[in-house]
Amino acid sequence: MATSESSPRRIVVVTEGGPHIWAIVNAIADRVGPVSVILETPESKKRLLLGRARRQGWISAIGQLGTMLLTRLGKRFFAGHAARLIAEEKLETEPRPTQTIIHVPSANGPECLQAIEKIGPGVVLLAGCRLLSRDTLAKMPCPVLNYHAGIAPKYRGMNGGYWALASGDRVNFGTTVHLVDAGVDTGGVLKQARLKSKRGDTIASYALRQAAFSRDICVQAVAETLAGKLTMIDPGLPSKQWFHPTIWFYLWTGLTKRVW
Repeated sequence: MATSESSPRRIVVVTEGGPHIWAIVNAIADRVGPVSVILETPESKKRLLLGRARRQGWISAIGQLGTMLLTRLGKRFFAGHAARLIAEEKLETEPRPTQTIIHVPSANGPECLQAIEKIGPGVVLLAGCRLLSRDTLAKMPCPVLNYHAGIAPKYRGMNGGYWALASGDRVNFGTTVHLVDAGVDTGGVLKQARLKSKRGDTIASYALRQAAFSRDICVQAVAETLAGKLTMIDPGLPSKQWFHPTIWFYLWTGLTKRVW
């Protein structure tokens, strides 16, 4: 199934990076073919805060920022758990020395489109990057997929795995690969994977846990897209968009439901 370096059916992943994303990129490279990674610069915390305040109000935005800061601290505090998870699941969470990486300011910027046009991929996989604008999406030269860390459309948006657990819906702790349209995780669903979280998992490690059991669906979706065999499925679920939990909700849910 591997694709040669000279093949026009190349693979591009657009991302802000992160250990869980590199685990997926390396799995695709091993099982499908070479991957070019377009690495966008993350949005500043100030810009994120202002955007969320405009959409949801300052109280929610500040509460969400609190959870994000706590999550960052949690990653350091629970670094041992993450290391064990990586070892047990055999995740390769760093870019390889031979990995092609193209740095761009934004997935919606002209530099990103120029890089994609130059590569001429057969598929673009978004994984943890900005929502593409209608204009950017319209200019893509090939199918665009998205790896979403939640079961769509029931858990669209942010922290899909956490929200499934916090809602008592453990059966829908999972991930989705779907086609990209102009909405938030609203495109046609191609693949889904579900598994249980494990003891010690928290909002700081769910992404790694989900990536571990989602490598197969990412590999399959990319390979089938390159082969022209896109097949959508109907999850038969209601649709709802979720955001980061506020710090007060997160702490209350952790204390009362033991979902951290």
